[in-house]
Amino acid sequence: MANTAAQRQAAYRARRSGAGRDGNGERQLNMWVDTEAALGLARLALRAGVTQREMVERLVAQADKEVLAGLDPDTPGWEAYFGVRRAVVVDEVCRV
Repeated sequence: MANTAAQRQAAYRARRSGAGRDGNGERQLNMWVDTEAALGLARLALRAGVTQREMVERLVAQADKEVLAGLDPDTPGWEAYFGVRRAVVVDEVCRV
C-alpha cells in the first residue's frame, strides 16, 4: 500500500536531520524579511546563477568566516561568539 502524503512528508523531514554536504543535517528557517532584502537576495542569486537558498548559505558562511578570522580561540570573544562557558576548577570543585 502506498504511503499517504502525511507519511511521505514525515519521512522527508526525518531525512533532513542527516542531509547536507557534510551529513551534519539541515535546519529549516521560516522568516519574514524586508522587501529590500528579499529583492536584493533575488538579484544576488540571479547574478550568481544560484538559488536563493544557496546565496543565503554563501553569504552566511562568508560572514561567519570573516568573524572567525578575527577571533583567537582562547579568548572571551571566541567564547561569546560560540555561546560557550568554560568550567573553572577551584579547590577541586568544578564551577561553570
